Amino acid sequence: MRGVGRPGGMEPWIHPLPPHSPARPASPTDRTRLWAALTALLFVPAAATVGLLTLTSERAGRCMTYGEQCAHGLPRWLFEWSAGVGAAAFLLAVAAPAVRARQAGLAVQILAEGTALAVILSHA
Repeated sequence: MRGVGRPGGMEPWIHPLPPHSPARPASPTDRTRLWAALTALLFVPAAATVGLLTLTSERAGRCMTYGEQCAHGLPRWLFEWSAGVGAAAFLLAVAAPAVRARQAGLAVQILAEGTALAVILSHA
């Protein structure tokens, strides 16, 4: 019954779908993946440096040596969650096909890694 109803075979209740626009391809100057990989690689030495700085503080030294002035700092679960969110955001920033999604993933990754470093530093 293709030809019944309207010329061209289109029924009045069937509407053609609008053309789907594909995701915007990455421009040659988009370096989101590079920055995401660089910030992920630099997180480990940054965490080690911040941890070392934390251990060299007077309060941390007294806590380790004499068990005095031990501060709790921010909770450990905050570090774990921020490190996990940073890892997931890194995967988004590297694997997402759309440029905007990669940029959002990079922003979340940087914020999550900064939060994790702040948790380490809070124990000084």
